Amino acid sequence: MPDTNKPQLVTFDRLKVSCGQCNLNELCFPHGMDHEDMCKLDSVVEQRKPLQKNDHLYRESDSAHAIYAVRSGSVKTLVESPNGDEQIVGFHLPGELLGLDGFMDSAHTCTAIALETTSVCAIPMAKLENLCNSLPSLQHQMWRIMGKEVTEEHKMLLMLGKMSAEEKIATFLLSISRRMGERHWKTTEFVLSMPRQDIANYLGLAVETVSRLFAQYQDAGIIKVDRRRIRILLLQRLKEIVGENDELKTKNGLET
Repeated sequence: MPDTNKPQLVTFDRLKVSCGQCNLNELCFPHGMDHEDMCKLDSVVEQRKPLQKNDHLYRESDSAHAIYAVRSGSVKTLVESPNGDEQIVGFHLPGELLGLDGFMDSAHTCTAIALETTSVCAIPMAKLENLCNSLPSLQHQMWRIMGKEVTEEHKMLLMLGKMSAEEKIATFLLSISRRMGERHWKTTEFVLSMPRQDIANYLGLAVETVSRLFAQYQDAGIIKVDRRRIRILLLQRLKEIVGENDELKTKNGLET
């Protein structure tokens, strides 16, 4: 008989959590899938060893073999211009997918880097394609996810092209707040995993402008800043800055 007093070796494989048991499944592929289809998806999902801060998940021009779902931590994606400048194009939180850029020519068009210790699930593209052909629910999910990606790209273009610096910062904070709410986390208090330099790069602002506006919002009593910890004190005021008016929506019988 095995010695029950002897410490048991816990390997990475034994820590694997199925899609059905994952507390992020309502955000990822399994959303809206029945148990049988979810089990089929789970059979092809690979859980990779955790990435450490600044580790690359993949690099631009790498062959694309899989798409990835963030289980914990966070990842930034960036592209490089012909003159060597880097532009951050997204921050990915738990439950979000990345690597969809690899579908076009079987090669990644951006680079993905961990912002902190991060774990991901990998879904091999060949197996995913076969599953989509046999599982209408999964194929529907793929369309939904790609549609969301296009919507986010449109929002990004609007933000960079038309918004003032004040509106960009407010939009960024509201986006993080909304995404925290989708995970049933606190919507008005969170720690930003990305440094100010990355926020500035993403929003097309100078680092000094980001710091100045954070300080300006804090002086106005809208937020409280403690290094990377953000506490939103006046969520409605942030919405007003970007043109969202919950009171008007309520009067018109619309959802806020």
